[in-house]
Amino acid sequence: MNSTPETDRSNPIAVRLRQFTAAKLLTLGALGLLLYVAHQAFIPIALALLAALILSGPVEMLLKLRIPRSLSATVILIFFLAATAGLVDMMWAPVQQWYSTAPATMKTIKRKLVPMARFFNRVEEIRASAGNIAGAANPPAPGAAPVVAKAEDSPVLILDATRGVMVSVLTFVIVTLFLLAGGPPMCARMTAAFVDDLNSAHVLDVIEKVRKEVGRFYVTTAIINVGLGLATTGVMMLLGMPTPYLWGIIAGTLNFIPYAGPATTLIILTLVAAVSFDKLGQVAAVSASYLALTAVEGQIIQPLFVGRRLEVNPLLIFLALWFGGLFWGIAGVILATPTLVALKVVAENALSGKALMEFLGPNDPDLNKRKGLQRLVPPIGRKSKT
Repeated sequence: MNSTPETDRSNPIAVRLRQFTAAKLLTLGALGLLLYVAHQAFIPIALALLAALILSGPVEMLLKLRIPRSLSATVILIFFLAATAGLVDMMWAPVQQWYSTAPATMKTIKRKLVPMARFFNRVEEIRASAGNIAGAANPPAPGAAPVVAKAEDSPVLILDATRGVMVSVLTFVIVTLFLLAGGPPMCARMTAAFVDDLNSAHVLDVIEKVRKEVGRFYVTTAIINVGLGLATTGVMMLLGMPTPYLWGIIAGTLNFIPYAGPATTLIILTLVAAVSFDKLGQVAAVSASYLALTAVEGQIIQPLFVGRRLEVNPLLIFLALWFGGLFWGIAGVILATPTLVALKVVAENALSGKALMEFLGPNDPDLNKRKGLQRLVPPIGRKSKT
């Protein structure tokens, strides 16, 4: 009857690991539930934190020129919002053009997909015939009449959606402005309220490094994506694609989202080319040219200017994109990668963050690296020698 306690006492590391895992799972579950239920409150704040990390670099540079932090934060935020509005305005006209021609576009897509549609219709007919044969012996019981839900008025739905968007945008702007205007002094006051002076200094040092590294990473990535957008615009113009600058904006914007962004752009370009051109070679040229641009950007330019210091395991990026989209939709997808990058920077500068840094880091086939990973794992399954 006492075998289990004796086993636990003989292996205290396993006991601590089980307790830590249970507490960690409960904490993560409660945190995930909170983030999912209260996503309307957390999304604008999280986006404001990301914007503050990216825009804090220019604010600190202006502060060195003796420009007050509040003034520089206001100017930088206004410039950022104006640039975003200008980008939306540039996309508005071509998007409206494609929206107005949507019926004709759908007819063209249906006409070009007739062979594939016939194939799937034939498969559906075979499946329906098999289902009729199987259901002849067991006729379904008559069900209740479906209840038709009363639809709400469209003006009410539009008003509710507009009100929610305006509240979120206003919250984003106000929180971003406070974070930029407060800067490190505000972080120092908030940190000192919870930890002692020594730990407060270390936490502030980590926050400053996260700010610098994440800001530098995203500024460099933004410059690279602008170049990718310009290159995509030029190539699409040479290939005769309609509204080429729209596809350049889409390519540069979606490239901030790893893997999913370029894949989405490739699908959009292929569909537009299939609608716009009659020859298969032209469609293939559009797809192949964009693939070539993304290959050069991802394999040469990105490693050259960003380097491997802030690279994260691709599997973790995919999982972060998946769960971010599941919890917070588009905002979660946007925040997935910077969250992983910030975690890696924290792990690199934390006192006991080596294991987390190795976990988040990219795959390394080096044998010495694998041996280093093995040394991080405690020998739970082995009994200590006496």
